[in-house]
Amino acid sequence: MKVGQRFSHLLFGVFLIFFYSVSNNAQSGKLAGIVTDNTKSPLIGANIILEGTQLGAASDMDGYFSIINVRPGIYSVIFKYIGYQTKIVTDVRISSDKTTNLDITLEDEMIIGEQVVVVADKPIVEFNSTSSVVSVGKDEIDKLPVQNLDEIVNLQAGVVDGHFRGGRLGEVQYQVDGVSVNNPYNNSSSLKLDRSIIEEVQVISGTFDAKYGQAMSGVVNAVLRTGTDKFNFSGEFYIGDYYTTDTKRYPHDDKIELLNIYNLQATLSGPLPLPQTTFFISGQKYHNDGFLFGERRFMPTDTNDLAKKILRPSGDNKLIPMTVNDELSGQFKINNRILKDFELNYQGTINFAKRTNYAHSYRLNPDGIKTNRTLSLSHGWSGTHTISPELFYKVYLRQNYFEYTDYKYEDLFDPRYLIAGVPLSDQNYEDGAIVQGVDLGRFKQQTNSFILKTEVTWQFNRYNLVETGFEVQTSNLLFGSPGYFITSTIDGVSSLIPRVDNPRIPGVREYYPNQAAFYLQDRIELGDLVIRGGLRYEYFNASSKIPSDLANPANSITGAPESKLVDTKVKNSFAPRLGFSFPLTSSSSVYFSYGHFYQLPGLGLLYSNADYSLLDELQEGGISYGIMGNPDLKPEFTIQYEAGYKQSFGNSFGTEVSFFYKDIRDLLGVEFISTYAAADYARFTNVDFGGVYGVTLSLTKRDMGPLSASLDYTLQFAAGNSSDPQETANRASSGKDPRPRTIPFNWDQRHTVNTAFIYFMPENYSFTTIIRFGSGQPYTPEIGSGFFADLESNSGVKDSYFLLDFRAEKYFKYDILDFSVFFRGFNLLNTHFVNGFVFQSTGSPDYTLTPSSSRATLYDPSRFYEPRRFEIGVSFRSN
Repeated sequence: MKVGQRFSHLLFGVFLIFFYSVSNNAQSGKLAGIVTDNTKSPLIGANIILEGTQLGAASDMDGYFSIINVRPGIYSVIFKYIGYQTKIVTDVRISSDKTTNLDITLEDEMIIGEQVVVVADKPIVEFNSTSSVVSVGKDEIDKLPVQNLDEIVNLQAGVVDGHFRGGRLGEVQYQVDGVSVNNPYNNSSSLKLDRSIIEEVQVISGTFDAKYGQAMSGVVNAVLRTGTDKFNFSGEFYIGDYYTTDTKRYPHDDKIELLNIYNLQATLSGPLPLPQTTFFISGQKYHNDGFLFGERRFMPTDTNDLAKKILRPSGDNKLIPMTVNDELSGQFKINNRILKDFELNYQGTINFAKRTNYAHSYRLNPDGIKTNRTLSLSHGWSGTHTISPELFYKVYLRQNYFEYTDYKYEDLFDPRYLIAGVPLSDQNYEDGAIVQGVDLGRFKQQTNSFILKTEVTWQFNRYNLVETGFEVQTSNLLFGSPGYFITSTIDGVSSLIPRVDNPRIPGVREYYPNQAAFYLQDRIELGDLVIRGGLRYEYFNASSKIPSDLANPANSITGAPESKLVDTKVKNSFAPRLGFSFPLTSSSSVYFSYGHFYQLPGLGLLYSNADYSLLDELQEGGISYGIMGNPDLKPEFTIQYEAGYKQSFGNSFGTEVSFFYKDIRDLLGVEFISTYAAADYARFTNVDFGGVYGVTLSLTKRDMGPLSASLDYTLQFAAGNSSDPQETANRASSGKDPRPRTIPFNWDQRHTVNTAFIYFMPENYSFTTIIRFGSGQPYTPEIGSGFFADLESNSGVKDSYFLLDFRAEKYFKYDILDFSVFFRGFNLLNTHFVNGFVFQSTGSPDYTLTPSSSRATLYDPSRFYEPRRFEIGVSFRSN
């Protein structure tokens, strides 16, 4: 699709969303408490106001009040009552899907108009949570050596390299302001969010409410910043580079070039000329040359005669970065409250990225590697209608557009393909380095999804907060190879011939899956006793076809029963959720939660290679057709249990212990189908299984003067019959026993520790240190070489690792401007190995018992973890 067509589709999506939207707020929280006098008698009719909003409440006969539909953020709360001091409580943090309790005592008014201002302390332990939930606010994010959402998430307990409590990748639901931004092609987030636009991140690594679906391991909900009625601006600029003296592992990173990494970011927010209308806008430019380089010894168009061992290098021998990452991002949000009890919101987030991936074989011909490009856009309207102080509903209409391309040149018939020709190498020269030609691989993936979502929240009475809603998502999914090349050899000379499509080599294909969900849940708050229960229904229609008789998949076996294409079945699932938190004392509580969780595998695996007519020539001992896709797959299924204990010691030290267990079923795996002709083929199906159990310990200490500290420890056991859906087929093709057995998952890291130390002097300076430890993940040892040389799968354990990150910042004030100078260091210890590649014969990334056959790998620096990285910069904001 050309650029003009692509953006016309996006503009059409904008028009549809604008036309059909009727009336938002991001996901919201609740503020509740009791207002009393100094004798602890309730004050009836006290006024409670959230400063800067239109939200408020009056206390009832028991002095109780509650305010729902509060956007996550930090507020000042005003308490007023005739004859009593007005009390203003500042720094009150409201978080998504949580109740913030704020009990207040008002003193007699001695002087008319007397006000008292107090600062709220964030509870050291949240006692009203029924599972493991962490909310990280903007003020905390600002002090951490992190730059984007993924880095924030990976610091949380139970998260290891994107795996939540032992689950596979792609089992997490990512939401922005309450709406999914997952790409259904592979269930990953389609957006990359910079910390500058984030108000709060909520990470749920345990069980979660019925309002969340299409996830088996966790939920990440990012609440983005919004404008206020005052103009504000902020910005950040930093530069940096990788540096290490370990030139054996990292050949070209012993010199500092500070502009190898740079980032520019700015935000502006405030009121618009329209009444009750605010805006927020942000832009970012990021560049990183990476730490892996090639030498431009050859050019793609060189004409070497490898048969005669004649090389004609024409490159300039310059060092060329081979993992370049260029990103351009923007975010815009507008809020309008011109109509009483209505809030209308439009927001859009867009990312452009251009990246190259290191290919060691192209290290002497770096101009021959492909470039992948990503365009992602999530935008839409949403509205909130507050019917009464106890009842409101929200409507979201969102478009998520994602496009990924990976090729050297966009046009299949680009003459530069033909001029460069087939990639050529000589195994006797530089360990088989490619000395001419370009990478001929071509791939495109595009997703265009529209989401309609409605939520209704009703504070039925003081004790019951009822929520219900439905969600409909329709997607246009497109992926495949946009053309390919065949090689023609005439008189010993090879040339490329481009081909657009072939019945037996499918190109780009298009699919139209639909899914929907409905949920109902109740949050019961009986004092400190909290019960959360709900039920979720999910619907999925692949809108595709499969053979009616898998033993005659292409209907080509003579004499066999007829097989015809039939519609895939609609998939329905019901998922109950239950959790409670029960106080033991005023400073401790226990909680328990249980739930069923369903998630569709990445749809790319459903639809890829799913044309069964290609099996018309299938015969025993014939060619392999790979693993056939299966559009009739069921959702994967997990049952989770979690139990925990929380304890606070005063307001300065808190601890939490959580025990968890996951029974994982219907994971994507491979089955072998026998045909009437005694031939077999592999097919994806719901056959894999696994189980995870473990314990998480969290310790938090603050009020040690300016010092605060936290520690998270996770002990985890994660095992199943395969770590990858294709593992069974790979074992069968290599002559190994493909029958199910239970082994550790590839990501089964037994011990994980995250610690953070923050030394913060307000308006002066701060230091933050983060230390991470991992005990190493499994690998499969090997003895000897050849078939059956390896031992039991994942019976070895890789080395453990330590990572040390640091941030130092000095703050300054000048008139209306606050600014700071900061330094960040990542991997300060220059740890070279973090659960990466190891040689099976040694379990080490550094050496092998068969060096003569592993020369290219031994000289490949991409097998090591990224080296030490430094960044220095300046940030500023209006005050």
